[in-house]
Amino acid sequence: MDKLGVWLIGARGSVATTAIVGASALRAGAATPQGCVTESPGFPGDLAPLTGLTFGGHDITETSLRKRAEQLGRAGVISPDLPELLASDLDAVDAEIRPGHVAGHGGRAAARLIDDLAGFRARHGLARVVVVNVSSTEPPWDPRPEFERLADLEKLLAAQDDVLPPSSLYAYAAFHAGCGYVEFTPSTGPTLPALAELAARQGVPYAGRDGKTGETLVRSALAPMFADRALRVHSWSGLNLLGGGDGATLADPAARSSKRLSKDQVVAKVMGGPVEGETHIDYVPDLGEWKTAWDHVSFEGFLGVRMTLQFTWQGCDSALAAPLVLDLARLVARAHEKGRHGVLPELGYFFKSPLGTDEHALAAQYARLRAFAEELS
Repeated sequence: MDKLGVWLIGARGSVATTAIVGASALRAGAATPQGCVTESPGFPGDLAPLTGLTFGGHDITETSLRKRAEQLGRAGVISPDLPELLASDLDAVDAEIRPGHVAGHGGRAAARLIDDLAGFRARHGLARVVVVNVSSTEPPWDPRPEFERLADLEKLLAAQDDVLPPSSLYAYAAFHAGCGYVEFTPSTGPTLPALAELAARQGVPYAGRDGKTGETLVRSALAPMFADRALRVHSWSGLNLLGGGDGATLADPAARSSKRLSKDQVVAKVMGGPVEGETHIDYVPDLGEWKTAWDHVSFEGFLGVRMTLQFTWQGCDSALAAPLVLDLARLVARAHEKGRHGVLPELGYFFKSPLGTDEHALAAQYARLRAFAEELS
């Protein structure tokens, strides 16, 4: 089959490292594809094999991929013997990681990012490359008139490309290089109208936004239950406690606002209107790579009887997100091969803020995903 490259923005972060280790462990026969939706029994489609993926990426940290994998082994995210077992694979991927772009450090980065992608594809003889952003969440970015039309954006970038959010600059580079793109964070990414125009011109597909891995996954399954049973939800509040790099990033109020907006919209969208309550996010360094979420739901049934539901979700976001990254890269690549371009709303199942659709109910999203995979096959 055609060779597929997966280029990860934030390639030495927890999610990217777990995805790379997982794919390598599958190739070595040291793991099973647990958590990969596309590998579920009976899931339709003929996708690029997980064991044949080629990885590269951008990152702003110099910690080696093998060292990062060892840290995840000590944290219990991956088996501690995997970094040594897969050392040659990890070192090979590490050699394909290039310096990332840092906002405010000057412009003219787009050409370098495009060259990095083109070189990666050429070196490995790849038929397609899908860029997946799993870097830190950005604060909301102020809009500019030049973001509306591609011609205006191109003029602006010719003078200074540091005006774009970093995630949007990566999307711009991916589209220019003829690569599909996945925005796995709540950052701006490919959502600018000018970038949608560029994706259409280049004939490349993209999907996003903000991977749905834990608490919001449960919300998107439970909220339709209340709506379908005509139970009125009065309030839905949540508390998230998390450590690790993601937690440190979200300790910044600006970045935290992007994540809260993404998480809170699911209930309102499913219930058909605003619901009292919001999600609180607290950084607890002691939790490391682990996360705890507690939700409290107040609802009303027949004759106005008030009741409550509470649930606690404890898990490791990296282990939940990594298989979805592999799923998405393969699905976007297959869509590209089949001639799809522009946003892929059929992949909304994977996201908190799905682009191109207002559907947030998990079962409906899954049905659409399966139909799409069948179509691609």
